[in-house]
Amino acid sequence: MDILSKVRTIPDFPKPGIMFKDITSLLADPEAFAAVIAGMEERYGGRGLTKVVGVESRGFLFGAVLAHSLGLGFVPIRKAGKLPAKTRRRSYSLEYGEATIEVHEDALGPGDRVVLVDDLLATGGTARAAAELVKELGAEVDEIWFLIELGFLPGRKALEGFRVHSEAVVESE
Repeated sequence: MDILSKVRTIPDFPKPGIMFKDITSLLADPEAFAAVIAGMEERYGGRGLTKVVGVESRGFLFGAVLAHSLGLGFVPIRKAGKLPAKTRRRSYSLEYGEATIEVHEDALGPGDRVVLVDDLLATGGTARAAAELVKELGAEVDEIWFLIELGFLPGRKALEGFRVHSEAVVESE
């Protein structure tokens, strides 16, 4: 299946010059959504994973379904201030400022092996921060999965040292 044909591009959202990749059209197509999840199940089943970690917010959509399908627990990584128990946090740079994400301290530990799930790889800052949080808790990142990668941006470079898989790559805008 051609994933990119199922994803809308919205010009100038959320700000001028951005070509936003809107995955809601893929999610609304039951066959396309099922095909993505089936591919994830095939890729990650039998790899000895103990948890699936999803990055807020669109990583939750794919990660939680994958966790359910594989019979694993799901761990959310959220924006700062959204998790109720004791957390670990990591700040990182964005093109337009800084952001912070958090994970519950007791969500992962030594012996956990995870796939980290998010919808889009652009500059890699969010994914790098999330992977570092997972490692800080003593867990191993088996791979970082993205639905879409913006191949013309330096996201993969920011994730050196981690195995990365993208279902579809946009080579230019």
